[in-house]
Amino acid sequence: MAGTEPRVQYLAGFSCPLGGLAAGKPRVLCHEAEVFLSTGSEFVYVYDQEGGLLTAVYQFPDQVWHLQLLALRRALYVLCARRGIYCLSLEPPTRSASQTNEDNEDGELPSPVITVDPDACVLPDTTLCAFTVHDDILVALVQGPAQWKMQLFERPGPGEDRWPGGLVGEVELSTCTPPAGVPGKLTAPCFLPVLCCVSPPGSGVPSGHPQGCGGFMLEEALFGLLFGADATLLESPVILCGLPDGQLCCVVLKGLVTSRSAPGDPKALVKILHHLEEAIVFIGALKTEPQAGEAVESMPPCEDVYSDCLVALGHHGRTLAVKASWNKSGNLVPELREYLLPGPVLCAACGGGSRMYHSTPSDLCVVDLALEGTPLNSQHPQCGAPGGLPPMLCPASLSICSVLTLSVLSGTPAGGTELLALSAKGCLMTCRLDLNSERPGPTRMTTENAGRKIKELLSGIGNVSERVSFLKKAVNQRNKALTSLNEAMNVSCALLSSREGPPPVSCTTTTAWSRLQLQDVLMATCLLENSSDFSLDQGWTLCIQVLTSSSALDLDSAGSAVTYTIPVDRLSPGSQREVTLPLGPSESGVLDLPVTVNCTLFYSLREVVGGALAPSDPLEDPFLEEQPLDLLPEQEGICLPLSRHTVDMLQCLRFPSLVPPHGHVACPLAPAADLVDTFLETCRAPSSDLAGPAALRAKYLPPSIASIRVSAELLRAALEDSHSGVPLCSATLQWLLAENAALDIVRAQALSSVQGVAPDGTDIHLIIQEVAVTDLCLAGPIQAVEIQVESSSLADMCRIHHAIVGRMQTMVMEQAARGSSPPDLRVQYLRQIHANHEALLREVQTLRDRLCTEDEAVSCATAQRLLQVYKQLRSPSLVLL
Repeated sequence: MAGTEPRVQYLAGFSCPLGGLAAGKPRVLCHEAEVFLSTGSEFVYVYDQEGGLLTAVYQFPDQVWHLQLLALRRALYVLCARRGIYCLSLEPPTRSASQTNEDNEDGELPSPVITVDPDACVLPDTTLCAFTVHDDILVALVQGPAQWKMQLFERPGPGEDRWPGGLVGEVELSTCTPPAGVPGKLTAPCFLPVLCCVSPPGSGVPSGHPQGCGGFMLEEALFGLLFGADATLLESPVILCGLPDGQLCCVVLKGLVTSRSAPGDPKALVKILHHLEEAIVFIGALKTEPQAGEAVESMPPCEDVYSDCLVALGHHGRTLAVKASWNKSGNLVPELREYLLPGPVLCAACGGGSRMYHSTPSDLCVVDLALEGTPLNSQHPQCGAPGGLPPMLCPASLSICSVLTLSVLSGTPAGGTELLALSAKGCLMTCRLDLNSERPGPTRMTTENAGRKIKELLSGIGNVSERVSFLKKAVNQRNKALTSLNEAMNVSCALLSSREGPPPVSCTTTTAWSRLQLQDVLMATCLLENSSDFSLDQGWTLCIQVLTSSSALDLDSAGSAVTYTIPVDRLSPGSQREVTLPLGPSESGVLDLPVTVNCTLFYSLREVVGGALAPSDPLEDPFLEEQPLDLLPEQEGICLPLSRHTVDMLQCLRFPSLVPPHGHVACPLAPAADLVDTFLETCRAPSSDLAGPAALRAKYLPPSIASIRVSAELLRAALEDSHSGVPLCSATLQWLLAENAALDIVRAQALSSVQGVAPDGTDIHLIIQEVAVTDLCLAGPIQAVEIQVESSSLADMCRIHHAIVGRMQTMVMEQAARGSSPPDLRVQYLRQIHANHEALLREVQTLRDRLCTEDEAVSCATAQRLLQVYKQLRSPSLVLL
């Protein structure tokens, strides 16, 4: 479609912000040699094509949204954002300021900037969004809080007072969605509404419609079908309005004017023609059936052009074409057809013929709406009988990108078309098109071109197929991630809300001794059980933290912590998962008790959500590169505590002397002896016993003893449910060893005392007996149960004493919650015992301070006294009530 002369000629450049001009607001109009241009800023430029210079620059108080030129009256109407409508006179004296720089020798003189006087605002209104002028009527569209409103005024001229004739008529259109912003503050809409005036033939409109007049004339048949008999009989112009929500509606101008003198239903004045379901950015008209032997493109501008096709374009390329055509019954009906053109549409323009030009960010295209190959009036030879619309539109590329506003100039003598355009970079240019062929159809292709075109299409199909497969994979990943997140939310809510009753997901911990690599090892077994209705799949991890206490013999040593992470893979409802891990002893051979085992469920958000957001090939989805994983929450995941279990000395005791009952399955109460150790023991002489520290303490030092007294009534109340019918001393021993592997043997033999072995091999004796405590209660002796611990190792005795005291504290708190009250006690006796204990504690502090300053020879007596004081503290005269 290109001619021999250059297609594009750049006229001038205008300033634009970084990144280019924004679409929707720039306007360009042309009358004779003058070009009126707005870039969407506060300036309006007047450019002389013949001289190639700017002749004037008008500065307005805010952004310019719309221009309309009345060439016959030499007036330019300008819509200024949040201000109103201004009217400028284009007479030469108003722009003679350019003569002030005649003495400058530079050929390109700077154009003067003319600040528009506020008195030039003929219609001030901050809510005005669009307007058009027809004869002596100015039609304005304002945006209210919930509705669009169309208002009619008598057209003011330059220099006239504001609101000269006042409001002629008004009507409310459809509801509108207010733009997002600060409440109570006006915000510029994303898309401005489109207004234009449609006139019927013979309505008295002056011949010729110069660019920018905002109107066109339709043939009588289409005009009557679209707007009804009233508009046709009244020969009334009609205002077409394209709204940002996609509605295309019309208002009969004379009907709106007379509605003030004869008011009726205002809704009857508005007719909705169509709904494009996207913002309407252009309304125009075409002549698809030119008269025989005449080219409408080359008609002089003074000739009246009656268009026979109405078009409306949406922002995303949806196009509506309306034309009068014959139906099967031989009646004239409006034919409406929707097309889909490349988008988004930045601007559009219609020439005098059947071609429409529209711009996208990547190209400027032309489409022809004439029905090629169909003879006109083939079935109905009446004069003026119309044809139909083409079934589809084939846009032809003009290889010009980023055109923001467009104007079609008069045809060239050679039969071509000249366009005036403004690009996103602020370049004003003309584009000459050679349209000698009747229609811009596809050119004939050779075999070589056809083969290349087929290869390109096949390659494109392959790329699209790969893209579809990638998107399907991404969608599947995100669906799985959403499913996993939903189940994680359900599990979290179930766990956090299950304060009463069994938890939906539980983890129980048990301990047992095992023989690993010729060494006795205490093993912990954590049983994870899923009793909920949901499955624990990808992203779930069972975290087991083992916390060891500091050594009792080394007060400066700190406890250690080891965390084990076990991925939970497809733990369905009702399933269990068992994890076994060692608790000790450590490499030094010492088992520091107590040991705390914390079980926690961890759900990794980055593993689940991050994998779904991260593309397998970032080059195939550049949008995903803009969504880094840093957008995820700062937390790596969520933690749900399941259980906390403390392993103390009572659970780790072994009882080699106990014989299991007959028929009972033997359990490993003591570690199996190593064969080499057994052989050396048998070969060693009786007098060759090794004198280790533990053996020396057991042989020459008295055992360390600690005791605790508990009220018999308190124990009966706590143990009556689980140990009914069992002697109180036996029931107490069974309660203390409830988590020990030897519980079944102790229960079967009804023992009240037992001899056990600590993890380091030291003997420990547990003795439980009933005693009577006198001098404490006014009513007489109190029956109590005394729990006595004996061991040759002071450290082991302290550990088992600590374990017993912990169980007693829990029992006393549970019984206190039930409201049990203690008997009447002798307060003076209790005060005396308390004072004695305070004195012993002060003596302990004094003795410990003395040990730090005395030498080794003197400190022996101090250490013996300190042990005696500790013994008195471990055997108090008080009873747990």
